[in-house]
Amino acid sequence: RGRAMALARQVLCLSAFLWLPLARAEPIRYSVAEEAESGSVVGELAEDAGLTPAQLSARRARLVSEDGRQHFRLERASGRLVVAARLDREELCAQSDTCMLPFELLLSNPLQFFRVEVIVKDINDHSPVFPEELVTFDVLETSEPGSIFPLEVAQDLDIGSNTVQAYNISPENQYFSVSYGTRSTGDKYLELVLEKPLDREEHAEMGFRVVAVDGGSPRKSGGIEISIIILDVNDNAPKFTQERYFAKVLENLPEGSVVLTVQATDPDAGVNGDISYQLSQVVGQSDSAFVIDHKTGEIKLTKPLDFEAAQTHELSVRGRDGGGLSAICKVLVEVVDVNDNAPELVVSSFSSPLLENTVPGTVVALFTVRDRDSGANGKISCALEDQLFFSLRPAYKNYYELVTVSALDREETPQYVLRVTAADAGSPPLTSTHTFSVDISDVNDNAPVFNQTSYTMYVRENNVGTVFVGAVSAADADVGLNAKVSYSLAAEQGPERARCSCISVNSENGHVFVLRPLDYEHLRQSEVTVSASDAGSPPLRANVTVRLVVLDENDNAPLVLYPAQESSPAWSELVPVSAEAGYLISKVVAVDADSGQNSWLSYHLLRATDPGLFSVGLQSGEVRLRRPVTERDSVKQKLLVLVRDNGQPPLSATAALSALLLKDFSDVRLPHASPATEDQDASLTTYLILALVFVSLLFLVSTAVLLARKVCRRKELKAGHVLYAADTLQSGLAHAAAAGTLPRPYCYEISLTTGSGNSEFRFLKPILPSLPPQHCALGQGPDEEQDFPAVPVSTEDMAPDSAGTLSAGQFN
Repeated sequence: RGRAMALARQVLCLSAFLWLPLARAEPIRYSVAEEAESGSVVGELAEDAGLTPAQLSARRARLVSEDGRQHFRLERASGRLVVAARLDREELCAQSDTCMLPFELLLSNPLQFFRVEVIVKDINDHSPVFPEELVTFDVLETSEPGSIFPLEVAQDLDIGSNTVQAYNISPENQYFSVSYGTRSTGDKYLELVLEKPLDREEHAEMGFRVVAVDGGSPRKSGGIEISIIILDVNDNAPKFTQERYFAKVLENLPEGSVVLTVQATDPDAGVNGDISYQLSQVVGQSDSAFVIDHKTGEIKLTKPLDFEAAQTHELSVRGRDGGGLSAICKVLVEVVDVNDNAPELVVSSFSSPLLENTVPGTVVALFTVRDRDSGANGKISCALEDQLFFSLRPAYKNYYELVTVSALDREETPQYVLRVTAADAGSPPLTSTHTFSVDISDVNDNAPVFNQTSYTMYVRENNVGTVFVGAVSAADADVGLNAKVSYSLAAEQGPERARCSCISVNSENGHVFVLRPLDYEHLRQSEVTVSASDAGSPPLRANVTVRLVVLDENDNAPLVLYPAQESSPAWSELVPVSAEAGYLISKVVAVDADSGQNSWLSYHLLRATDPGLFSVGLQSGEVRLRRPVTERDSVKQKLLVLVRDNGQPPLSATAALSALLLKDFSDVRLPHASPATEDQDASLTTYLILALVFVSLLFLVSTAVLLARKVCRRKELKAGHVLYAADTLQSGLAHAAAAGTLPRPYCYEISLTTGSGNSEFRFLKPILPSLPPQHCALGQGPDEEQDFPAVPVSTEDMAPDSAGTLSAGQFN
């Protein structure tokens, strides 16, 4: 019962969370009678808290008490607070005037408290009980009326009006009456008072019952049997040196230690002066920790005391002499607390795992600390070992919150092991440690990262379809779907960077493929952007540039640019017979569409009319005379030059050209065909003659028409006496320029021969004389004059001057 009283006092230490924003300002109070059956309704807790039964379930409502015992339970379906088990007020609160059971209604999401206090009302469920069932008094027959015989008061575990209110004697007699009340010290007393002198000869023994009655409804009573033995004279009762004894005992005092010694004296002699001591325990403390020596009065411990179970012990000691007289004293033993209880940490709520993007200040755990010791031994302080990411924040009284103080990163620390140490202020201090393991769950906060800033891959041209050229790889620091990387080709920005359709990337492993054969001559390199995206929500991505380089293959033969091979007849080079060795005849020009060594060209003389007469530059392709020309050499020489690249295997092309060995270029004539001349040469000569005749006729007709027009214009000018003034000429020039023609007409005399590459042009002077430089004045007014001299036109101006001639060699 003492332990129950200590627990009740600890429960009362928890009051409402007055300053805490998460708690209700005023507690919710109920009352319930003790001995209520399990399931009895205490009150509508959900309604009084302003909640609905659905909210109780959704927010995981639960009842939390300091001592951990659940006297009540919450019906979430109805929101009612009901009795969990039968309540015994005397067991819970002992003799306290008020028996209050406090606890908290704890809600989650968000965290919220409601202070609830239930007062247990006392009912008259206990009868008064005397410490002893039978008391025997040895009364001298010489006892005077008014003699007092003390009795132990009856104990009633109920309180208030339900406790003992009156005493009476049953059956009533004329010799004794009962007296009861409270002394100035606050102690209650009960005494038998002798009302009439006794006569041993009339009554040697007497018996009756003293009954204690409480004030409950219905009233309950308890009695003690009184036996009166009338003796001869023993007129002095024992007397204690103190009416009340006090002692302080450490709770860790070992068994058998002496608490104190009571002492009573009796002036009588003999048996009437021999005193024996008896110890009686207060009702409700049947398991006594004390024992008294009947002879000496020493009170000793039978077992160690526990301050947390009972802080004080009240004892009653009776001293009886041999004549039957007795006296009673009170002994109060105060238990002194020692630091023998380590702090306790009780977790009310704990949230794990936490998202790594949890904002600082988020409550991770709510717990309370308590120590059963008192004073400095019960004063507790809490500390967190690692306060870099988490810290402790006092909530209310002994409640603490474990909160985050900085951003969390799962990739850096996936789990935090937090150790909270609670220490009391005792000497030496006692500590206890509780460990919180907080797991951090992943959010998609890391984009994939490629292992290279850019990639360069190579493929040979003319590759087969769908060829593997390389792979890109990206890693994501997240886990699960947030770390699953898929690859794709990103759309290029702008039309000038259209995505190459020949490249593909595998979405699962990042392998890059070329889907169709490539031609180095059309596409030498290409750049695409590969995007790596994770599967988070929203997904994060990263891009990297992949450069595809096409490697050249020797798949293009050299192309001869000069001399043109498709012309008919074949091109002929003119070589003077007086040319010395090393004379440059011509140069074979060829290109190769390939690159590198595949495009390195070399020139070789494959076949010639006289192979010893000519040489070809290996690298330049220049065709030169190897020796001077002799009269034995044929006039018309044919050469076939081989152009070959440096690829593996090498490719080649041929260039055919011919050379004419001439003495004089002014009179170019074709050499007579030898009997061995092919029919092709005769056909070519026929074509040249026909072309020459056609050109000559065309020239004659054009010349005649031009001369006729000039003559007619001259006659018109003479008939009209017209002079070309400055204004007139300027206007004519302006009109001509506006029409897109030259401002001065020119006449050319052309003379062609049948020799290939051997033509002469005669350039004639213009018909109009040369004019001085003119300054074009755009936007001039009509009054401004131009300084042009008046020049008459004559027929001599239309005649051609002695035209210079240009030889065929110079023209070429």
